[in-house]
Amino acid sequence: MLPAGFALGNGGESGRSQPNIVLIMADDLGYSDIGCYGGEIETPHLDGLARRGLRFSQFYNCAACVPTRGSMLTGLYPEQALNIAHSRTEWDRSSDYRVAPPLRGDCTTFAEVLKSAGYRTYMSGKWGLGHDLQYGPSARGFDRYFGLLSGASNYFEVSAGRAMALDWSPYTEPIGEDFYMTDAFTDYAVDFLGQHAEAEESDPFCLYLAYSSPHWPLHALPADIDKYRGRFMKGWDQLREERYERMRGMGLMGDNATLPPRDERALPWGDVFDKEAEDLKMAVYAAQVDRMDQGIGRVLKKIRDMGEEDNTLVLFLSDNGGAASNLYHRVEGAAAAGVPPGPAESFAAYGLPWGNLSNTPFRVFKTWVHEGGICSPMIAAWPGKIGSPGGITREPGHVMDVLPSLMEAGGGSYPKENDAGPITPLEGRSLIPTTLGESRQSHEMLAFHHGGNRALRMGNWKLVARGVRDITHLHRWQYPAAPHDGRWELYDLASDRTEMNDLAAGNPGKVNEMSGRYESWRQRVGVNINEQS
Repeated sequence: MLPAGFALGNGGESGRSQPNIVLIMADDLGYSDIGCYGGEIETPHLDGLARRGLRFSQFYNCAACVPTRGSMLTGLYPEQALNIAHSRTEWDRSSDYRVAPPLRGDCTTFAEVLKSAGYRTYMSGKWGLGHDLQYGPSARGFDRYFGLLSGASNYFEVSAGRAMALDWSPYTEPIGEDFYMTDAFTDYAVDFLGQHAEAEESDPFCLYLAYSSPHWPLHALPADIDKYRGRFMKGWDQLREERYERMRGMGLMGDNATLPPRDERALPWGDVFDKEAEDLKMAVYAAQVDRMDQGIGRVLKKIRDMGEEDNTLVLFLSDNGGAASNLYHRVEGAAAAGVPPGPAESFAAYGLPWGNLSNTPFRVFKTWVHEGGICSPMIAAWPGKIGSPGGITREPGHVMDVLPSLMEAGGGSYPKENDAGPITPLEGRSLIPTTLGESRQSHEMLAFHHGGNRALRMGNWKLVARGVRDITHLHRWQYPAAPHDGRWELYDLASDRTEMNDLAAGNPGKVNEMSGRYESWRQRVGVNINEQS
């Protein structure tokens, strides 16, 4: 790692050594949904970042929205960063989730660290870590904020029980007929950058743009939907095979990966009764992703217009894998059954079979800790700094590596204490050497826990298990959970990237070793044993 206070950069028009930073997060985007990861959805701006940057083929999240955001902001495991249990408590919508400050006081955020290094910090989009502004983005290091404090919401209006904010104040402006959540997040991101330029700021900027797209409900603009109608009539079976072949051609998947069979809970496409209805669901989902990519293009253009493109580090990732939600009604409020996906009056999700497509070539979904739930697309673009532009790295990374990466790129140092007392030591490790084409000190192990699902990766070995009482039972809109007994499974990811060949029975020593390491980690970070089953 570079010495504290050292900053990399080209300088741009400002002549500064510190780079600007843009961190973009998608919500519930599957591993292979975007074009540069094999998808058929048109994402030219993300594809352009991939051509100029570096793609990670083994980048991990924390299986769901809240834990991933907490981990990424703080450089810690979510169990160390969050006050709440991010499993049954979260999904039950308990009063604790809505009121208690999810981020603990004994941690710091990348915004706070970068502010100490002289950055102006901006955030637009989904905070997802509680509704109380007292503990929101403005209280955790962001100079300006606009967005959705809570979780998923109607894209055309603010749903009941949801909260939006502008800086320290609730956002109470009338929502006009032209309002669309994805565009609003983009508008404010561009506006914050414009204000930064107009103020002739000499300080570098950090922009965190957290889209809620393409998280359900399936809401998109008619023109974007029309663009994709009919494109998914091939069905999920053929499209999974086509994505897999494109990924192999790109080098994202090698000979160590086999395309798993269709999820056992999904019908063969040939047996689907209303194929046009299914095509519409995926067309709306694709339109949501497309609109997000259009917004990313607007942000990148603004940075070019500011003369800062050559001195800006851009990171893009997703908070978890594609979901298995099968939602056709409002969770809160009047039923919307029978309304086709797309408009504000609808409230649908695309369902397990399309989620299986989104996570190609991996198995299962968001909330699980098999690869389909925790492996994200991740792009790093940095003009003049990427070791192999357009390349792919197989170096495992984790969302908790974001904070130390931004700190190494921008300078500053990780504090030992704050007003609340001692700060938990950093767990993440910088990805900057990897982006520069150099070797880095890899994690000895990476551990995962969500809703009783648990895993440990050491080198190429991965130990993984599903909780006996799966979190999906708590989603009344989910497909039934597949049968499982909570036992450990063992995979060699070097020869079996898609977790098809369970080696646990033949390697009891390795299972015991790794399960012991997991137990030590669980006790160290404070995973609640009652959430394990």
